[in-house]
Amino acid sequence: MLELTDEEIRSSFVNCPKGETKRMTYPPTMPLLDWEDMDFLGWVDPKAPGRAYLVIDSGEQPIGVALRLPNGGPKADFFKSMTCSFCVTVHPAGGVRLFSAPKPGKAGRQGDTVGLYVCADLACPLYARGKRESSLIQPAETIGREERIQRLRLNVDRFVTRFLDGRG
Repeated sequence: MLELTDEEIRSSFVNCPKGETKRMTYPPTMPLLDWEDMDFLGWVDPKAPGRAYLVIDSGEQPIGVALRLPNGGPKADFFKSMTCSFCVTVHPAGGVRLFSAPKPGKAGRQGDTVGLYVCADLACPLYARGKRESSLIQPAETIGREERIQRLRLNVDRFVTRFLDGRG
């Protein structure tokens, strides 16, 4: 992913008002990002833990998606472990969260959302590259690092396509 400026990030969001993008807070680790290892930029707002943000490089311009987390935090006792829909990393309870995105345009104003279970820290690119590890033993895979990265990109693209479908 190409390095993005603050203005490029804030202006990329398609499903939230400008006021929200002005109030969003970046994580303290943002300046330390290795942009070459990022297939997307994702973070939970440190000042508003019920809000998260995802920015992808669509080739032409970045697309930002404002995400919401359910109230009450992760339900640690509900599942013993869960698998991320993006990077397919298995995490202990609470390591995967349900993120939902109000669709852009008319569909979103009518309450239409898209949701999925993703790594709670949105560090999927790092898990796919083996630069961050879950505390659980992962199922054996017959694919290598590059194939895991391609699978991550494909899963993110599918989510964004589903999110953008029917906007208007």
